[in-house]
Amino acid sequence: MKSPTQFIVKPFNDKRYVNEKEIGGVNFITNTSEENHKASTRYGVVVAVPLNYTGEIKKGDILLVHHNVFKFYNDMYGRRKSGKSYFMDNLFFIDEDQFFLYNQEGVWHTYDRYCFVKPIKTKESTIIKNTRYEPLIGLMKYPNEYLKSKGINEGDLVAFKPDGEYEFEVDGETLYRMYDHQITLKLNGNKTTQTEDNTSRI
Repeated sequence: MKSPTQFIVKPFNDKRYVNEKEIGGVNFITNTSEENHKASTRYGVVVAVPLNYTGEIKKGDILLVHHNVFKFYNDMYGRRKSGKSYFMDNLFFIDEDQFFLYNQEGVWHTYDRYCFVKPIKTKESTIIKNTRYEPLIGLMKYPNEYLKSKGINEGDLVAFKPDGEYEFEVDGETLYRMYDHQITLKLNGNKTTQTEDNTSRI
């Protein structure tokens, strides 16, 4: 069974929500709202790739997906519904713009124009910054091929445009998913390097 254009996936461990935490050998429910996107599973296991697909992703790989893929919602009558990605029997159709990383043999790889930045904790300064993380600065965690071609590699300190901090938790780390054109500078000591002509990638 294959789709002409979409990946078919199932939620990791067949669970559409990650809302339990074990404390002292007892499982506690951490979230009871099925409409809270932060509790929905972000990992999908590839069951089938599209027909005539020739890319790197294979059956069994894990995709980091959009928060709405597996989430339930309530319609205007309060009835529990699945989103548009639902197919049947805990299987879901995934378009290429609904996932951002894929894990193959334990290694995460970027997909298309997406990259991931790790925020850094707010540094002490004479200016009071009422933020958990430094604004608009972070460490490049997963650069895509375009950024690598511009000299941006894993571990580089980078600056990015505002309002692009789409937050994920990947392997226990908080990361921001971004498009490559949102990365504006590579910060290297006292030197800065402009990564691109922004008009060419928007």
